[in-house]
Amino acid sequence: MVLKDPYVLDFLELSDTYLERDMEDAILRDIQQFLLELGAGFTFVGRQHRIQIGPDDFYIDLLFYNRKLKRLVALELKAGNFKAEYKGQMELYLRWLAKYEQEPDENPPLGIILCSGKNEQEVELLELNKSGIHIADYLTHLPPKEVLEARFRQAIHNARKQIENKPLP
Repeated sequence: MVLKDPYVLDFLELSDTYLERDMEDAILRDIQQFLLELGAGFTFVGRQHRIQIGPDDFYIDLLFYNRKLKRLVALELKAGNFKAEYKGQMELYLRWLAKYEQEPDENPPLGIILCSGKNEQEVELLELNKSGIHIADYLTHLPPKEVLEARFRQAIHNARKQIENKPLP
């Protein structure tokens, strides 16, 4: 599995209150550990990657390339819970990357929105998997064993449910 959920970022040593910029600074301070947490094949491309659309400038928080997936990966950091409007922001970034930065031999870019929480039903209704957008939680402190076990059981349940709902080829 190339994309994870949740990401355990306890090595960043963030206080209980922090800004998205604080998290970005901490990630870059510990980029090697963060790349290992992201998973296999990730390489760092840039921070606050500027894209210009007409007279407007936009900035992708962190940009990576995944060698195994052969695609750019835009990562947006959100200090709070996932909000539906983040989908539009990421879709804009991914379409721009596909048009202006994707190489002919690469797959379309992928987006990861890293939030402190998400509503699974909202994510499902937005059909983000069809957009190439992955929503993942992050944990700044490793939760108790019981919580981890419950999340693991829920992840297995969700995966089984997804498999059961997929039509056969």
